[in-house]
Amino acid sequence: MQDRAEETRRAVLQAAAHLFFERGYAATSISDISERSGRTSGAIYFHYTNKEQLALAVVEAHFATWPALVAHHAAAAEPTLRKLVRLSFAVARAFRDDVLVRAGARLWAERRSIAVEMPPPFVDWIATVEGMLAQARAEGDLAPRAEPGRDAPTLVAAFFGLHTLSDALDERVLIEDRLTDLWLLLLPGLQADPAPQALLAEVSGRAGSREDGHHADRIHRAAGPHRPAHRPGVISG
Repeated sequence: MQDRAEETRRAVLQAAAHLFFERGYAATSISDISERSGRTSGAIYFHYTNKEQLALAVVEAHFATWPALVAHHAAAAEPTLRKLVRLSFAVARAFRDDVLVRAGARLWAERRSIAVEMPPPFVDWIATVEGMLAQARAEGDLAPRAEPGRDAPTLVAAFFGLHTLSDALDERVLIEDRLTDLWLLLLPGLQADPAPQALLAEVSGRAGSREDGHHADRIHRAAGPHRPAHRPGVISG
């Protein structure tokens, strides 16, 4: 019985995430979620008091994604500055590919139309980045002029600002390319011995997926005189 209840909760949450992401909060109804999930409205209300609480559950699932991801990268046997860059690409892929993450981000942006208090964003990310920069300094990899407490909010702002731009331009299809460009700009000011292309090549070369292969090739071409302005099917403007 408990397993069935948990399965229902997951199915409802996933269905709600898809609809909230595709349509937004106001345009999604409990009956829509019922139809998408294959569960009755009564079953949905049994687990979630109302649509506001269901939206909150999606946002909380979004925030719950990050601690395990941070811990996974923090445990890696490599310099911390490289961990930070690698983590940024993992987070970028989650924002591009994970519907719970994407729905949570959209719902938080629409929070003023949802009668429930949402968790505060960015605070934990700033603390995480500051801690990783401080560790990079202890390892001797951080430039003397870099200051973890000052620079962490700036890095978080730049990262999420990049996401806003990438979402508006092409629904984050090119987010890894744009993130590469951001790190090529920022790493010379962060690394004690600046070698941004080498670090990015190391980060990209260890995953081995088709996309990572494209991404590694793009890093090697980053200093070239020309890059395509868009890919087929991607809006450019």
